[in-house]
Amino acid sequence: MTSSTFYSQLTAQAHSLVEGERDMIANMANISALLFNQMDDVNWAGFYLYKEDQLVLGPFQGQPACIRIPMGKGVCGTAAATNTVQRIEDVHQFEGHIACDAASNSEIVIPIVVNNQLIGVLDIDSPKLSRFTAEDEAGLCEIVGVLSRTLV
Repeated sequence: MTSSTFYSQLTAQAHSLVEGERDMIANMANISALLFNQMDDVNWAGFYLYKEDQLVLGPFQGQPACIRIPMGKGVCGTAAATNTVQRIEDVHQFEGHIACDAASNSEIVIPIVVNNQLIGVLDIDSPKLSRFTAEDEAGLCEIVGVLSRTLV
């Protein structure tokens, strides 16, 4: 299956899971479970929520994680502070990386912004170096868009 077909199907599944539901936590829980169970070579998939000028752990699948991440710190805090996707091939080369799970080697983080307000980030980790591609980024941004539309 091509990555575009994979992400087309995954986006459709995400849409089905959140359709008609407005509860952010419930939707994030289902999307994190979907991503964790459908993506290969992933050891953590979940959300951090923007609260009190920091990121706080939200719904996720995987090993226990860091609870609070300061803005601008680590891959998640950098994505949130700069409002840019962070696709990191080797987290050990990322200055200021916060190692919640020593098994993680690559990471992608996508900010969630609704009405120009930061809601949080989608964070996915992999034990495989250079796991995330431009196709993953595009597909995951689509899924964040599906979630974002439930928050307006």
